[in-house]
Amino acid sequence: LLWETLGKQFVEYEQAAPFLIPEEQQRRLLEFLPLFLKAWEQSAGVIIFPNTQLLASEVSKLLTKEIKKNLNGKPAEEARVALEQLLKQKGEAGDGHLLLKSVYLLSQTDLKTMWNIIGSGLPAALMQCLYLFFTVPLKKTSDDRETSEDDAQTQEMLVKIMLNMYKEEQGIEELLAADKLQSLIIATSSLWDQCSHSWKVPTGCVLRTISKAQTKTSIVYLQAVDCIKIAVQNLFALADTLPACDVCEAASIVLCFVKDSYLVSSALLTEFENNDGYQLLLKILLRCEGLQQNEGDPYLDEILDMLTCLTTCGKTELKVSGNIVHPQLPHFDFEQTQSSGMTVKNLQPFQVLQSIFQRSNDQHLCGRVLAAIGTIWAWDRVNFFLLEWTLQPINQFTDIIHFKPHPVQVQFFRLVESIVLDLSYVPHEILKKVQYLIKENIVPFCTLTALQCLLSMTQKDLLFSDIFRDSGLLGLLLALLRKEAKILRKSAGTHLPSLKEGTEKELNVVMLKMVAALTARSVRNTVVLKDYGMVPYIKIFLDDESYRSATLSILEQLSVINYEEYMSIVIGALCSSTQWELHLKLDLLKSLLRILESPKSHSAFRTCSGFNGLLSLLSDMEGALQDPPSGQWAAVGQNCILEMVFYALQGITAALHLDPVNSTFFQRNGLFEKMAEDLGSLGCFWTEGKRQIPVSLEKTRTFAEFLDAAFCSSEPLPEWLKNCIWILNFLDHMVKGTLHQESYFKEKKPEMGEEARDNQEAPQAQEEHPVIFKRPGNKLPASACMLLEMRDCTIVHPGAVCVMVRLLPKLYKEGYAQLSQEIQCALVDRIQSLVKSEKSRQVVCGSGLLSTVITSCQDAFCSDTHPLHLPLTRVFEKLASQAVEPHVLR
Repeated sequence: LLWETLGKQFVEYEQAAPFLIPEEQQRRLLEFLPLFLKAWEQSAGVIIFPNTQLLASEVSKLLTKEIKKNLNGKPAEEARVALEQLLKQKGEAGDGHLLLKSVYLLSQTDLKTMWNIIGSGLPAALMQCLYLFFTVPLKKTSDDRETSEDDAQTQEMLVKIMLNMYKEEQGIEELLAADKLQSLIIATSSLWDQCSHSWKVPTGCVLRTISKAQTKTSIVYLQAVDCIKIAVQNLFALADTLPACDVCEAASIVLCFVKDSYLVSSALLTEFENNDGYQLLLKILLRCEGLQQNEGDPYLDEILDMLTCLTTCGKTELKVSGNIVHPQLPHFDFEQTQSSGMTVKNLQPFQVLQSIFQRSNDQHLCGRVLAAIGTIWAWDRVNFFLLEWTLQPINQFTDIIHFKPHPVQVQFFRLVESIVLDLSYVPHEILKKVQYLIKENIVPFCTLTALQCLLSMTQKDLLFSDIFRDSGLLGLLLALLRKEAKILRKSAGTHLPSLKEGTEKELNVVMLKMVAALTARSVRNTVVLKDYGMVPYIKIFLDDESYRSATLSILEQLSVINYEEYMSIVIGALCSSTQWELHLKLDLLKSLLRILESPKSHSAFRTCSGFNGLLSLLSDMEGALQDPPSGQWAAVGQNCILEMVFYALQGITAALHLDPVNSTFFQRNGLFEKMAEDLGSLGCFWTEGKRQIPVSLEKTRTFAEFLDAAFCSSEPLPEWLKNCIWILNFLDHMVKGTLHQESYFKEKKPEMGEEARDNQEAPQAQEEHPVIFKRPGNKLPASACMLLEMRDCTIVHPGAVCVMVRLLPKLYKEGYAQLSQEIQCALVDRIQSLVKSEKSRQVVCGSGLLSTVITSCQDAFCSDTHPLHLPLTRVFEKLASQAVEPHVLR
């Protein structure tokens, strides 16, 4: 209803206006506007009006007229006061504010309405207002504090109206009529320290909007009055006196007009360049050194971003013919490098960026320059070659990078790394300088970061193994590692703190990783390492956990050319390690398993006493699995001990796998008997030699069911029995020759220090655990899976069955008579299933299993009432049917 009433009133006004004197016309319009604003407020900001364009035109013309009346013939400060009074929301003098608010609302409706506002002459009038508000600061009085909120609202409306008008091309054209645009731009470059503080940000915002909407007319206008030339000259003067962040703010406004105008005309950029504009920016940016974080950052970053953009502002394409140094990566082809059009055409702004990096050590400035270079490369890969073959920025930066802050060094070498990883180009000259930097080692952190960069490249492609060998880097690293190894050898056993800590120690780690990467899959580099006589020095690094992973990688590569040398080092280290160096032993065992995957290594393992070495590990752990644990073993953790047993048995199984020579050697030298003795002494098996008293069993479980119980942590089995079941399960897989293929323990990444070792993961059944088979939607329990295995069980190592039989009477613990007897029966049942088929019995003949059954289980054989008597007799009978041991039968 209110809008309908207003519509009728405005139609009446429209019809009567041609016949009214100006004063009466103005009075009626001012009477109408409060009702218009009231309707707008009541309708939640929605305008429902028949002729919005005409209303906007009438109101804008009246506001323009009032502004001109208040400015006409008055000095600047008096005009500024008059404008304040006109636009303030105060009593009867609020007509100006009423007009301003109405224009503000109408300027947000539609484009046609905005064109009517622009056509009223308001763009030029408001530019005059903005110039006065910015250049003539008023002295504050006590009354001003009460009106500050009103001032802020007035300022917001004025600025919003200007932004809406000046983003349109027509608005820019109308604006030029005031002849104040160049005056305001020049004022920002000369009066920044004297202007009204509250109008700095709004003025900058308005000028940036004008800059983005520049037209040919506005550019010609600014060029005709030497606007950019004068502004640059003024900024040169300000750059010596104003704080750096203030100069950045003023300079960014001028630079906006230069950068944004280029799409229309290059005139302002040419004027900027001809008047030492780049030297001005260099001067300003260098003054920004040491600024507190975020102080002036938005404007500093804006200038750097605009400089980066200006590198593509040029009339002609840069033509360079670089000399591609070979070798290069196979998929690199410079001739087929396609240009996207965003290529560097203007080297002058880039030279400013380059000079900043060369002359400043400020972290933020240098970091932003490197980020800008990365951005330019990302625009077009050709830009790397255009810049490097002309100005050589990265090449030159390499000479001074060690002077820069650490974060800048990291950022720089990531940029160098991206040349290879992203551009697929090998920058030989740059790499030579990086290598020289490593050789000089002026700043250890810089050396470390540079070497990590080269390490990433080496891991990308085998080509770098040849490049860094031929360049001498491999030889340099070997010489440095020899020196470090000698220091380690001298300090060994002195109980002194490590001579290398922090960055220097990490540098040693990366040097070893680099040598490992250079020798990986490169027999030639491995031969170089051996010819340098480095093998005795490399193995010194095994003792320190920080160095161990890379050292083992190097030694494993050595095995490719000499298995015997690798085996002698690793097995020697296993045997010479102390009883409590369990983590060293574990790492050595895992490395050994990786090498034993190759059948060619089995002979070297045997001749280097590998079998005896692994069995000695088991004997060193005597009493380690006692329940409860005692002595120093209590601090180790039984999971770690079980892991050691597992990997030792895995190593033996891997060395026996499909190797009849090793199998015969192991059998004939009584090593299965030695294994049984060592496993029996671990502490979880009964060793006191007392006669076991038979008991009647209330229930019986299969070995597979016991295995299920051991895997399930919620099952209330005593710890000693769980450990026994784990070991028997290892042996069960050893019988089938599959133990070396199993994985029970989660792999842990090597870390510096012992802390990571304290939280050993408990042995858990993996998703692909040998006893837990995956099915769509469900999993079978171990008991069901073992039944499937029993149907066709092939015995590969019958000696492991003998070990299980020897451990059978030791499956006992006082206080657990019934449980002990139950697991014994379950094991006998399992052994019986292993020798069930005639094929299996033929395999075990000659292994001594028959005599082992008799000698190990005499108590059960001699007592008809013993629960094991009957099942053992059945085992005996099955074996006797295939026996080739007549003396045993007798």
